[in-house]
Amino acid sequence: MFEKELSDIKNKGLYRRLRLVESEQASKVVIEGKEVILLSSNNYLGLANHPKIKEAAKKAVDKYGAGSGAARLISGNCILYKELEEKIAAFKKTEAALVFGSGYLANIGILSTVAGEGDLILSDELNHASIIDGCRLSRAEKIIYRHKDTKHIEEILSKNRSKRILIVTEAVFSMDGDIAPLPEIIDIAKRYNAMVMVDDAHATGVLGKRGRGTAEHFGIEKGIDIYMGTLGKALGCYGAYAAGDRGLIEFLINKARGFIFTTALPPSVLASAIKAIEILDEEPNLIKKLWGNRNYLLDGLRNIGLNTMRCETPIIPILIGNAEKALKMSEGLFEEGIYAPAIRPPTVPENTCRLRLAVMAAHTKEDLDIALKAFEKVGKALNII
Repeated sequence: MFEKELSDIKNKGLYRRLRLVESEQASKVVIEGKEVILLSSNNYLGLANHPKIKEAAKKAVDKYGAGSGAARLISGNCILYKELEEKIAAFKKTEAALVFGSGYLANIGILSTVAGEGDLILSDELNHASIIDGCRLSRAEKIIYRHKDTKHIEEILSKNRSKRILIVTEAVFSMDGDIAPLPEIIDIAKRYNAMVMVDDAHATGVLGKRGRGTAEHFGIEKGIDIYMGTLGKALGCYGAYAAGDRGLIEFLINKARGFIFTTALPPSVLASAIKAIEILDEEPNLIKKLWGNRNYLLDGLRNIGLNTMRCETPIIPILIGNAEKALKMSEGLFEEGIYAPAIRPPTVPENTCRLRLAVMAAHTKEDLDIALKAFEKVGKALNII
């Protein structure tokens, strides 16, 4: 039925397949029988296999069972949700928080609930697919502004009047690794009576001295109306959240379809996330280790002549351009013991194919030196360097 479409995908170098990971998510993993250094995971702080988190999950299974059994508004609202949402609200310094099943569900749930017909959403051109889909589902008017271009935002707002205006941006852009200019966006939003929503998925546990995200990074106390963040990246667990004032959270509980019509997360996941936030508070040195590794790898990649674009975070893109060459680079690295998948359209625009590296606090200097040698060897063999 889909043979022709699949053939076209293969001919364009865009075919994808699932690779089997046969070990825990650590700095090294076993993929299809081969041990490789993992340079693609969002497990930034190495918490996915932290012994205290695993123990918390086991205890929750023993006490509450394996599954939640229903949506939260039916009978799936395990008491652990209350503890987790209170911890998230304290972590983000907001009045309240609401946990969603995934980052995708959170973004489409928030956006399709807070904006509707007659409203206006301004969205950065490099925002994540979940934000794009949330904007579409909202039925609000959507205008895309040039990446991080605050002058363009102001130009759009000066010509538009809507009953509700929402500016939405990723905090850390997941494929480029750069950071949104939030202070300037907030300043413009105030002048035009617009709300600001920030997707802190790749900032939670990464930005700020205590890993609290973009607001802590910039020293912003007010101006962000809606936070979205994930529990499955730096916090090493699963799920996502919205955080903001109490009225927002009550509104989402009553109206967000991505929250209402889905089975609640298992108790083990909730307990894991609670413990992860506690560990982040107890072990801030994990963040320092992450950034030390990031700086070491980034300097090394630039020194051997690779194009790391505009990255400002532990997400380090290596621009290749051509899809086929990006695939060959990834395959060559795998042979050298490095796992760094090629990122191709539709995830990134045509001719901007890349390897998208993600550094972890768990990487050793030896891991990074081995990786740098592999990048230099494969890059030279493919005339990328």
